[in-house]
Amino acid sequence: MGKRWTDVWKMIFEIECVDGLRVGGSGGGLEIGGVDANLTALKDPITGEPYLPGSSIKGKLRSILEREHGRGVRGEPCKCGESTCPVCPVFGAHKNTGAGASRLIVRDAHFTEEYRENWKKNPVYEEKTENTINRDRGTANNPRTQQRVPAGAVFAGEMVLKVLEGDDDRTMLKNLKHALAVLQEFDSLGAGGSRGSGRIRIRDYKEEKNALKDVTLGGATPKK
Repeated sequence: MGKRWTDVWKMIFEIECVDGLRVGGSGGGLEIGGVDANLTALKDPITGEPYLPGSSIKGKLRSILEREHGRGVRGEPCKCGESTCPVCPVFGAHKNTGAGASRLIVRDAHFTEEYRENWKKNPVYEEKTENTINRDRGTANNPRTQQRVPAGAVFAGEMVLKVLEGDDDRTMLKNLKHALAVLQEFDSLGAGGSRGSGRIRIRDYKEEKNALKDVTLGGATPKK
């Protein structure tokens, strides 16, 4: 019999764009002087608002911990499955089905209610054009225009960490918070981080731990 699922940590926070942020979708045809079809911002198909996929946030946090601790082999994610690994107990061991699945759920991040009201009044994107430079002539080749979510946009982030019997959940939580801090201070979300895109700030971080047995449709009482 497997380990029992006993508790859950819920983490909520806001993600503020300090610089324009590029998380890609796919567009239609390209008009002359317009945004490249595959460089449009990712948008919710119902509301038309940009959002940050949970997969992008989760992948970035995993990548940060793997690079810091020298985990992963030949460009693949870590698959050691060791209980003391800073990566595998939280994110799952890559292609190692015997080591257990990911304990972490990262929700898609949509606009906060406050920022959504601002967006409705002025729903603008930033258009940024990048080029490759001809080294011999010093001229720009192949200009490409992309859409970025503008600086100042604020998204509501949420993560859930499942805790199984015997887990060192405090260490797991500490590693996640550390990865968020590194992302804020020294890394970026989305594409083009080395070219000035995707710097973010984590705001209003809160966490609570609930015993699974106490969870009802009316909510749960967090542990002290």
